[in-house]
Amino acid sequence: MQFAKRLEPLQHNVFADMDQAKAKARASGLEVIDLSLGSLDLPAANHITDAIAQALTDTSSHGYLLFHGTKDFRQAAADWYSKKFAVSVDPETEVLPLIGSQEGTAHLPLAVLNPGDFALLLDPGYPSHSGGVYLASGQIYPMPLRAENGFLPVLEEVPSTVLAQAKMMVLSYPHNPTTAIAPLSFFQKAVAFCQQHNLVLVHDFPYLDLVFAENIAPSIFQADREKTVSIEFFTLSKSYNMGGFRIGFAIGNPALIKALRQVKAAIDFNQYRGILNGAIAALSGPQDNVKSNVAILRDRRDTFIQALNRIGWEVPTPPATMYIWAKLPEPWASDSLTFAAKLVENTGVAVAPGAGFGKFGEGYVRFALVHQPQILEKAVIGISKFLYP
Repeated sequence: MQFAKRLEPLQHNVFADMDQAKAKARASGLEVIDLSLGSLDLPAANHITDAIAQALTDTSSHGYLLFHGTKDFRQAAADWYSKKFAVSVDPETEVLPLIGSQEGTAHLPLAVLNPGDFALLLDPGYPSHSGGVYLASGQIYPMPLRAENGFLPVLEEVPSTVLAQAKMMVLSYPHNPTTAIAPLSFFQKAVAFCQQHNLVLVHDFPYLDLVFAENIAPSIFQADREKTVSIEFFTLSKSYNMGGFRIGFAIGNPALIKALRQVKAAIDFNQYRGILNGAIAALSGPQDNVKSNVAILRDRRDTFIQALNRIGWEVPTPPATMYIWAKLPEPWASDSLTFAAKLVENTGVAVAPGAGFGKFGEGYVRFALVHQPQILEKAVIGISKFLYP
């Protein structure tokens, strides 16, 4: 059999390699402490799961759900957004339900790119951003994120020859994996840049609520209030612990929403109405569980960083997200994949190698704060034994 060339860039995946390494560690009898995946161990709130459960006995909810059947959810999303960011949203033309934000970032390139067009992506960045471009037969121009620039791209570095073929730019702040927050001033600059070069501005926004201290995560539409070039993707996976329910939505320029809706209509229907009911309860109901999540993650962050500091691994305190982005010590500073593979093989502690997020992620590893503090401290003990045998 012969397969499409667009699959070639997708054949190698360091996270699949890490999955094999974890399986091998378990088979050897090691207890695996998995800090490689951003899947929180916290449950969805009762008022969310109750709303889903109540739909199960309603047999009218058991069939296909088309766009117009999602009206209540789209209204709840628009109301939630308007309340949070003071930007008006039309639920009919500017909101689209999604199976998580990853569906949006992976499928939008099919609506925007022609074969050979460039997409400007953050490097390091979330893997589905590049995957969607490859599936659309586009080209990627990586925008390096460096610590000295606050992990923000330098837009002036993008070559004019690339811009002549570029159709979209993808941002995502608070950022996975670096944990950086982009200030509103940067978004204003990015909007002006995309307007000048006729680019679609995509903002993946899953960690908007997971910010610490006095930090604020702005929306792209606080910089592009008229929604001239932008689309923003949200998920209920992080804020509301609904990762397994696969529910998110897009808000954006009506033409972009319409184009993404056309792609979605060719691929799938919407989720079960009960899940949408749960999402409505999440967005419109009490937000105490969101605040609780942030407090729990802040405690885990502080515990983990203090434990790393005690063994001599100094890392900066992240202002947001559920991750620690740590520069590797010598002699591992240029081989994050080998470090991650050897670490899980010897200790059972699994981390995400920075190289899995792009060329400029090399030299780092990402720790996900997805376990209770005592387990995180146990993981650091294993790391210490590996680094200093």
